[in-house]
Amino acid sequence: MRFKSLKIKLDGFGSFFGREKGCFVVRDKNGKVKKYPLFENEVGEVQIKTGNLVSSGALSTCGFWGIDLLVLTQRGNPVAVLKSLSDDSHVKTRVCQYEAHKSRKIEIARKFILAKLEGQNQVLEKYGFEKHDSSVLERIESIDRERNLLTYEGGRSRYYFLRIFKLFNEELRPQYRWSFKAYDGLNNLLNLAYEILRWKVHIALLKAKLEPYLGFLHSLQWGKPSLVCDFQEIYRYLIDDFAIRYCRGLRKKDFLLKTEHHSITRKGEREYLNNFKTDDFVRRLNVYFESEVKIPRIRVGSKQEIETLINEEALLFAKYLRNERLSWNPRIVSL
Repeated sequence: MRFKSLKIKLDGFGSFFGREKGCFVVRDKNGKVKKYPLFENEVGEVQIKTGNLVSSGALSTCGFWGIDLLVLTQRGNPVAVLKSLSDDSHVKTRVCQYEAHKSRKIEIARKFILAKLEGQNQVLEKYGFEKHDSSVLERIESIDRERNLLTYEGGRSRYYFLRIFKLFNEELRPQYRWSFKAYDGLNNLLNLAYEILRWKVHIALLKAKLEPYLGFLHSLQWGKPSLVCDFQEIYRYLIDDFAIRYCRGLRKKDFLLKTEHHSITRKGEREYLNNFKTDDFVRRLNVYFESEVKIPRIRVGSKQEIETLINEEALLFAKYLRNERLSWNPRIVSL
């Protein structure tokens, strides 16, 4: 059986996704039709957006053939996933995940931190800064509580951002890295990029039949997909490198201020990239996720797309939790 590598992506209002005589059919608003034969078994994912039209026959076919169907907003935020009734039958993976959370939590938490620092070192080295040295990695190996791991990692991240922020235009450069409700435009742009990464990671974990809300490094809280947060750490450095390169052409005039409520009685101004530039940034970032990197695929091939790499890494992690692999060390892309 061929590896299901083909993605069907609908874009633009009025596009139609349907089924016809053993084929998926995609028709754009201008009437142009493209067919995807089901018997070739290549379609692995379908993405539809708000404004698209979908037939119930196509939906049932996706469920029957086990094809992932994602429902996205116009900006690409996944809001729903079509799941087959048999999708939850992969109970062994989730049981092993819960067991590992009890017996190997700190060991796995260290792997996420070490992978994050390895990625940060790639960025620091690429732009001529001093890397995290070996004593940092040795210190992480000696920490035996995840709370202490997060505290120590936070200190290393401050070291990292204080340096890479020097690469941005001085008029845009923030003093510190802020995530939630940042006021400056650059931090908000990074937050948007990390959010897009989070969507990619969340979908990858669902495909691997993992529980996105049961993580090993980040705390378990209502509404917090902690395993998604864990996995994000592995790939943040790629987002940072992309943002450094993209923002070289940005100026203060490309940002605008929006007055927002911070509480019932308090308002404040937050800075955002203007709508035109934001759409361009999101488009280019999605293209970046489709760019190829020199890391062999699980089955065949010496290269693969970054998005495929994220999906594969989730599958390898699931195998590790099920004890089908003796070890798991995230594969890091060279910059």
